[in-house]
Amino acid sequence: MQIVHAPHLPVRDDWLALREEAALQPDLPIVDAHHHLWDRQSGHYLADELRRDIESSGHRIVSTVYVQCRSMLRASGPEAMKPVGEAEFANGVAAMFASGTYGPTHACEAIVGGADLSLGEDVAPVVEAMLAATGGRLRGMRNPLAWHASDAVRSSPVVPPSDLMERKSFRAGVKTLARYGLVLDVWVYHTQLDALYALAASTPEVTIVIDHFGGLVGLGPHASQRDETRAAWAASLRRLASLPNTRIKLGGAGMSVFGFDFATQALPPSSETLAQAWAPLVETCVDLFGAQRCMFESNFPVDKGMVGYTALWNAFKRIASGVSPDERAALFSRTAARTYGLDLPGDNT
Repeated sequence: MQIVHAPHLPVRDDWLALREEAALQPDLPIVDAHHHLWDRQSGHYLADELRRDIESSGHRIVSTVYVQCRSMLRASGPEAMKPVGEAEFANGVAAMFASGTYGPTHACEAIVGGADLSLGEDVAPVVEAMLAATGGRLRGMRNPLAWHASDAVRSSPVVPPSDLMERKSFRAGVKTLARYGLVLDVWVYHTQLDALYALAASTPEVTIVIDHFGGLVGLGPHASQRDETRAAWAASLRRLASLPNTRIKLGGAGMSVFGFDFATQALPPSSETLAQAWAPLVETCVDLFGAQRCMFESNFPVDKGMVGYTALWNAFKRIASGVSPDERAALFSRTAARTYGLDLPGDNT
């Protein structure tokens, strides 16, 4: 896999501070279904930064899901075992929050690791090492899969082979996850959704979680063909939604690859502005998958380059204002809890 410069927007705390909002529905329990932690040249976002975002937001974040981002890989030892370091790191942060010292949120309560699934069945010892290192918090795996022919479409520091999802070794690795009851998180662009359908259809025993709205690209060759692009995206998602082993995460549109230009404005976007822009994406996904298979995510700190934590969750709450109480609970917490095996306080469903 090729390593390139991360094309993430820079986080500008002084710019984000220009927009202040109070949290809407502050008592609504939220599971942040997707975030990262890292210390790299492009930025620093660790336990303290996550805690500050949660506490200052005014939202009731009861739990979070940490997702693979190649943080704190082991510096030595067998190549296959290096991702165990990331699982150890995330588990350490989870232990910090579980102590109560960082407030009531159980951050990193579920961990999605990054064992190399192209190892096929030989990934099993790596998975078992991660399970041991996380004390049972490991709930899934994710590998870099987002690939596009255009150099203008980049969202990750890792560019994988274009055909990775189709390789027998990778599919054997995915099938191995079923042995441990682990899910597969997948970040791909909408141009790859048909390949993802083939993968998901070939592994019905594994729950496939589609990250970031299914990667609706708004840059490069798609910038001037928005209607055609959205139609193709929706058609591919419809096929994926027909498979009962699929789920989808609603978020990630703060990445520049989606084509929104809020980061170029004098003021950060309000939740009203975000809700108007993102509502069509949310509504399409909920219409296709149903609320019971959809979950909101922050994708912080990546999306923090475009939006603050308070405004982001306010936007989601505005978009979901017309749904039923059961659907709202699914979107904000229950789908994520069921997918990643979390126990929500006071939830007996």
